[in-house]
Amino acid sequence: MKQLTLSGTSSRSDILIGRGLLGQAASHILEVFSPSRVHIVADSNVAPLYLDKLASQFGLPVSSTVIPAGEAYKRLTTVETIYRDLLEAGMTRKDLVIALGGGVTGDITGFAAATFLRGVSLCQVPTTLLAQVDSSVGGKTGVDLPEGKNLVGAFYQPRLVLIDPDVLDTLPAQTFIDGMAEVIKAGYIANPDILSMVSAPDYRANIENIIYECVKMKRDVVAQDERDTGLRMILNFGHTVGHAAEKLGNYTALTHGQAVAIGMVAAMQISNQLGTDTDLLPGLIDILQKVGLPTELTNDREEIFHALLSDKKKMGATVNFILVRTPGKAEIVPIAAETLHPLILNL
Repeated sequence: MKQLTLSGTSSRSDILIGRGLLGQAASHILEVFSPSRVHIVADSNVAPLYLDKLASQFGLPVSSTVIPAGEAYKRLTTVETIYRDLLEAGMTRKDLVIALGGGVTGDITGFAAATFLRGVSLCQVPTTLLAQVDSSVGGKTGVDLPEGKNLVGAFYQPRLVLIDPDVLDTLPAQTFIDGMAEVIKAGYIANPDILSMVSAPDYRANIENIIYECVKMKRDVVAQDERDTGLRMILNFGHTVGHAAEKLGNYTALTHGQAVAIGMVAAMQISNQLGTDTDLLPGLIDILQKVGLPTELTNDREEIFHALLSDKKKMGATVNFILVRTPGKAEIVPIAAETLHPLILNL
């Protein structure tokens, strides 16, 4: 088992990574927390697989909420459902909420934990690759509005994150592939060794080490910028155009991983338009296609531009783009709307 600690933030997070951790989750959880009750939130895909396996390990009252699976349900109405279940279960501030599932479940549950009774303890148990390498770590929680993705949320650190690579074996192939977008992102913005590991023909056999390197990178970034006002913005590589494409597809036409992959290609194309000594676009397209991710933006470019203007990363009249001109080094580049418009039309 590997262990990382995120400190220097509003609350310390311990992150454990190891095969078989889900079957021993309660023992690790009860070393950190002392709840009277536990409430587990899982979605309709994960609950049949792992909810009972986790709940049965605790020798104290356990309640649960099963939410519908999918980004379309990442709404305030779903959070209200969780609130009501927490009230019915008699949860107090000293009790524990566990997010068991992928990124959507983790974001919704984290926001519910951050705001119920003004904050109850939170443990993340991510069950998708995307959640394991990215969304479960760092304390970003939130839900979507019709106007855009993650426009309502809070920074709320989980005290404990348990990552079990074995659960990835039950993922549908496409769900695993989606997570690879965040893995490849980590390689381009901070650690090219990750790209080398992914380029190996049998990279899935090395997935535990890949997860560790991705989480370590994110831990280091978040420790320096918890509130996403500076360095942490580099984690948005691919997300600016990606979120716009997700919005235009009503969060159903593209998965998050597919959108990020397309967004990374768009960001690299913008980098080339602005001028760069090295064209990294062919290599990016190649590695994305090898793992099964899309690389072509099919949305109307004018619609993409207008969707970008409602993104939370917009600062006044500029949009912050994350550009990579050297593998392992990301740049935060504010682009004025009038400059950005022709760049988007030329994608």
